Amino acid sequence: MHSSKEYVTLMELHGDVNLEKLYEVFKMFTGKIYQRPPLRSSVKRSLRVREIYSIDLLEIINRYVLFRVKCESGTYIRKLCHDIGLVLGVEAHMRELRRVAVAHIREELPVVTLHEVSEAVYLWRKYGDETLIRKVVLPVEYIVAHLPKIIIKDSAVDAIAHGAQLAVPGIVMLSNDVKKGERVAIFTLKGELVAIGKSFMETEEIVKNEKGVAVKIERVVMDRGTYPPLWKKAKKEEKSE
Repeated sequence: MHSSKEYVTLMELHGDVNLEKLYEVFKMFTGKIYQRPPLRSSVKRSLRVREIYSIDLLEIINRYVLFRVKCESGTYIRKLCHDIGLVLGVEAHMRELRRVAVAHIREELPVVTLHEVSEAVYLWRKYGDETLIRKVVLPVEYIVAHLPKIIIKDSAVDAIAHGAQLAVPGIVMLSNDVKKGERVAIFTLKGELVAIGKSFMETEEIVKNEKGVAVKIERVVMDRGTYPPLWKKAKKEEKSE
């Protein structure tokens, strides 16, 4: 939900516009912009900042403008079209919208229907045939392929599954693009997704430090008890000492 989005949208202008002026306005709306959600929206209509990573003009016929926009999550494209129209001085509205990508997941990937999913599940449950279900259902690890990765010790897995924050001593390896305040994916040594969290440290800080909380856990994916609760055993040993 928090990942970047990419859309292809058709905007209808309410008046004639010079092509050069349209390009200029597109540049104005590239970068961080102020946006107030439209009347019909699921969030509070307060002014907020959203980032437009790029706007690419694909085609223009008369007053119909087809363009591709890459933006931060939570950006309203119909409001973007409306605001562009105001700056152009002719007003505009969104006619059509198609989301073509979320983070690294694009529409070019093999797409299946719910009927195919249902059939795959039936064959798996009824006959134990995994052939189709392995084609229509991707491993959960695929969805976080775009995030920086942190690999943790087996002894830390169940503690994370129970809601503990990830401390530096529990980390075995990590990618070199971990940044403070950004989301990371936490994996086991076998490559299994444990949780998603927000990093408190940069890669270099984690490598240099011997203690401290490195990641605040936001969502746990792995079930409790999947790995032995070694952290409970360690606590008991501490009390006995």
